[in-house]
Amino acid sequence: MSDNFNDCIEKVIKIAILGEPSVGKTALATRYCHEDFSRQYYPTAGADFFLKRTVVQGNRPLRLVIWDLSGHSLGSDMFDKYMYGAQIVMLLFDITNANSFTRLVDWLEASRRVLRDKKPTLALIANKGDMEHQRTVPYEKQVRFANDNGISSHSISARTGENVSLCFQRICAEFLGLRLTKAEQEEQLNIVKAEIVTQNGPQVASVQAAPSAICSLQ
Repeated sequence: MSDNFNDCIEKVIKIAILGEPSVGKTALATRYCHEDFSRQYYPTAGADFFLKRTVVQGNRPLRLVIWDLSGHSLGSDMFDKYMYGAQIVMLLFDITNANSFTRLVDWLEASRRVLRDKKPTLALIANKGDMEHQRTVPYEKQVRFANDNGISSHSISARTGENVSLCFQRICAEFLGLRLTKAEQEEQLNIVKAEIVTQNGPQVASVQAAPSAICSLQ
């Protein structure tokens, strides 16, 4: 069977999004799969599921089955079952919540324990980039954690959508052993809508997102 034929077959990838409560796991999955964002917070009970069909490198079809795990699932009897078969693990933290970053060690250790025979692709995701002015987790600590654990590091905003699609594309490409070209990465950049408050009231401006220099450190 030719490589070209294999490239046309839709590949199913299971992705698990992990992290403390309220770091934006559901918001990330909703933004990526439905291009939507809600300001209301509803804690996930157990696990929720999302499906996204996409392509990587132009013609490689992917079906991403995204498991959004509750922030309280760590240590539960169901955690091992939720994680079964995960090929990509996204460790999410809130840059304005230092505790959510500190707890990543526990999420990482639990993931590696459950998937010790599978060797999944692991990625560190820093969310709420739109609140950079309230950051409590220094960027240097984010980079150090990724480097110390041999995983990629990405910075996104589920609220604005900044770098969300690019982040998923880069992680999926890494899992498949591919490297995205500059043009392919630019295709994933979205229009970021920013609310500007003026004397006449709030207005919405659209800005083309630029590739983040800290979105992925390999």
